[in-house]
Amino acid sequence: MNLKRTRTGAARTSRLPRFSVAGIAGAGAVAAALTLVPTTAQAAEPAAAPASVTTASLVAAKGYTNNLDGWIRESLDIMAAKGIPGSYDGLYRNIMRESSGNPLAQNNWDINAINGTPSIGLLQVIQPTFDAYHVEGTAYSLTDPVANITAAANYAADRYGSIDNVFGAY
Repeated sequence: MNLKRTRTGAARTSRLPRFSVAGIAGAGAVAAALTLVPTTAQAAEPAAAPASVTTASLVAAKGYTNNLDGWIRESLDIMAAKGIPGSYDGLYRNIMRESSGNPLAQNNWDINAINGTPSIGLLQVIQPTFDAYHVEGTAYSLTDPVANITAAANYAADRYGSIDNVFGAY
């Protein structure tokens, strides 16, 4: 009969190297200090003035989530940079009424659809309106959530003063 010897938990851990808390903390402090010390090249460089702020740079810095909340927040930042009025609540309220938050929603039954230009996207925009009110810096795609929101908000601002003033089909 072949018997295997197994080690107990204490015997297994006794073979592991032991580190003191002071040793780990000391090593961490040295590593932190090294990362904070600039190199000669970094220390000699003057701080560069920020380049002109672009919509893309504002958007890229935020790291928006790829969901309705993120699309609204990204749109609001673009709208603010472009001077388009509107609030989160106004956008959300209209999006929920128009598409229930589905960026691919399409109305195939109203007069626009009958005339060959169905309302599409989160805020149910037709292609000619999107073309006229597209906001530079967003994708040129009616089904892109951010482009759809900002174009619709731009249209609503022109027609009603703000998306916040829209309480029905527009």
